[in-house]
Amino acid sequence: MSSSRDKLMKEYATDQIVVEWEPRLCSHSHNCVRSLPQVFDDSRRPWVKVDAATADEVEAAVELCPSGALRTRRIGAPPIKREQPLEVCASANGPLLVSGSVRILDADGAVLYEGEKAALCRCGRSGNKPFCDGTHKEVGFRG
Repeated sequence: MSSSRDKLMKEYATDQIVVEWEPRLCSHSHNCVRSLPQVFDDSRRPWVKVDAATADEVEAAVELCPSGALRTRRIGAPPIKREQPLEVCASANGPLLVSGSVRILDADGAVLYEGEKAALCRCGRSGNKPFCDGTHKEVGFRG
């Protein structure tokens, strides 16, 4: 199940904010692109242009990411630790959306991911299980 994407993390920064993107977690919901297209444009490289909006606008757009693939941190500010109860929600025709203190383990008990959000494959066709990779859209998953 290991791939070259397993540990890949990209960062895009200004002097106020850093956007982190972990591709292996991305479910390709395009919430970021729809909410702030001047910053997030998957047709250009680099696809994130953090300086095209205010830090507050970027932070708000990243908050809409259901998978946790996008995260932000403010330069010079301590990390914010949110204490939320664990919640699992089946999205319409899409992944299981997990939020709260998320910890995902493999069959041997090794930690695959820890964070505040994750999108888990529900269609069974993801090439990046247990994470959703957006394949449900291509295969017409309904559920």
